[in-house]
Amino acid sequence: MEKKESKKKKFGLIGKHISYSFSQDYFTKKFEALDLLNYSYENFDLEKISEFKEQVLAKEDLKGLNVTIPYKEKILNYLDLLDKKAEKIGAVNTIKFTKKGLKGYNTDAYGFKKSLAPLLTKKHKKALILGTGGASKAVAFVLHELNISYKFVSRNPLKNEFSYQDLDEDIFLNYSIIVNCTPIGTYPNVEEKPAIPYEFITSNHVMFDLIYNPEKTAFLHEGELKGASISNGYKMLEFQAEKAWEIWNK
Repeated sequence: MEKKESKKKKFGLIGKHISYSFSQDYFTKKFEALDLLNYSYENFDLEKISEFKEQVLAKEDLKGLNVTIPYKEKILNYLDLLDKKAEKIGAVNTIKFTKKGLKGYNTDAYGFKKSLAPLLTKKHKKALILGTGGASKAVAFVLHELNISYKFVSRNPLKNEFSYQDLDEDIFLNYSIIVNCTPIGTYPNVEEKPAIPYEFITSNHVMFDLIYNPEKTAFLHEGELKGASISNGYKMLEFQAEKAWEIWNK
């Protein structure tokens, strides 16, 4: 049990359209369980990142923030310091208020690695990353650490990336890990799923969806029908939240 504190400490999440937020519920319950009566967690729903200073930094007693879609990369311009791992990844999902200013961290990578690792076997050597946003950068960083080669799949592919139209049976034979880093399929649009050829998925595939609401997305449901190993993003969120808590308290 952590000691009670009398001084107010505020934490929060910055993002866009985040009323569904995992973080606010998770940390509010955590503070209650630890009897941290003066701790609170607030959602900062920003229409654009330029509102960050006025809407967020003006608040008193802020000690730490989480960052979600679509600001994990855009927030970099507002930080004073970057953790080495966050700098390598190029995206931030955790901010600590320090004496030297705002310091950015990436705990998505930690959370993804901890939740993906139990699903992998020696046959899983190549991965497709659906989407190219901030979360996909953390996923790519982890895959590199695990010596798993990867390709991004994008609606507007750059050189060395696949388009969704490129995906065929041969690619699916070679790439046995598929990670959805897009918001497609998030509640309430639960019928939607990324436009990949699901008929080529086999029991050799691992399908990981960063979405956690619904618990089983249409993307994961398709994988399950084919016998693939599946996981949503809930465990990843728990792991990254605990790592953020550790950072705020060190």
